[in-house]
Amino acid sequence: MTHMTKGTLSRRKLIKGAAALTAATAVPTGWAIAQAKPLKVGLMLPYSGTFAQLGENITHAIEMVIAERNGKFGGREIQIIKLDDESKPELGPQNADRMVKRDNVDVLIGTVHSGVQLGIHKVVKESGTLCIVPNAGAVGVTRELCAKNVFRMSFSNWQPAYGMGLALGKRGVKKAAWITWDYAAGAESGAGFKEGLEKAGGQVVATLTLKFPETNFQPLLAQIPGLGVEAVGAFFAGGGAVQFVKEYAAAGIKVPLCGSGFLTEGVLGPQGAAAEGVETALHYGDGIDNLKNTAFRAAFKAKAGREADVYAVQGYDSAQLLVIGLEAVKGNMEDEAGLYKAMRAAKIDSPRGPVSLSPSQDVVHNIYLRKATGGLNKVTGIAAEALADPGTGCKV
Repeated sequence: MTHMTKGTLSRRKLIKGAAALTAATAVPTGWAIAQAKPLKVGLMLPYSGTFAQLGENITHAIEMVIAERNGKFGGREIQIIKLDDESKPELGPQNADRMVKRDNVDVLIGTVHSGVQLGIHKVVKESGTLCIVPNAGAVGVTRELCAKNVFRMSFSNWQPAYGMGLALGKRGVKKAAWITWDYAAGAESGAGFKEGLEKAGGQVVATLTLKFPETNFQPLLAQIPGLGVEAVGAFFAGGGAVQFVKEYAAAGIKVPLCGSGFLTEGVLGPQGAAAEGVETALHYGDGIDNLKNTAFRAAFKAKAGREADVYAVQGYDSAQLLVIGLEAVKGNMEDEAGLYKAMRAAKIDSPRGPVSLSPSQDVVHNIYLRKATGGLNKVTGIAAEALADPGTGCKV
């Protein structure tokens, strides 16, 4: 990232500076007034459509942290402003601009869809508004597009698939295939799978793709028996993952299926018996045994009426990161240096286990190996401990 010169102010600082100048003629001081004002936290998430439950779970978890802190972070009352981004990339920039300019949020937490995230990223990078990413895994956000005011508390698309590839290689798998949709998330996950497998002595001998969001998997499945591979790695999510896993099982392919955790995350119910035994790697799973996770799952179920998932954990940790930053500066958002320093140095007690931040301000966490067993993604071990995304091209 290109640093601003000393003579250049971000739009956010200009706006806040103007407000402070107006307040300077009054008593109490401008800072005292600002301190008394609620901190506006914008939640730009999907509240309708395919990803609605993901947005809801992230929101429930953020509200849990607010309740735990008696409604205040760093002494500032929290005011939540919600916007349904509808998971529409074409609306991303204007929706983010609306939250920054019209709603004048101090912090923007968003979003789920990587395409929408790139639109948000352009706006927050130009305005200087603090942004915490609670899900979208597009690697560019914390690589070549990184910015000092953008932090990710979810994952990069590269991380889970890298862990899966590494685990296979350590097990002695020498040849594997990768199958996915032909789009950014599939390609970024595939790159991670390939790197992990190669690091442990294996190789990806074939990559099979079909256009997103097509689900005509049969031509690809028909190729697998002739590839001579010992494992097939995959990245699909949602309804596509349900259909793919079912068709893979129905095809009677003897090669074990594995993949990035989203292959089975949240869809084990509709996948049914077809998913039994499928291995995946992800930064969360069923059976993580720590006190934080036990308490979190009980509290989330009491609030939301359903079991917590990886999306809820990511929302919870996004809010925990914001608390750490604001506590360090006693709620003074104008102390950007202190705020960002504290956030970069954060060591978070997460339901997923220990969490910290990489130099590119992306999350560092364990990638767990999981096996679909009896309707659960049971954690069977750690595929990659304290894994950081490479952060290639980032200059924060």
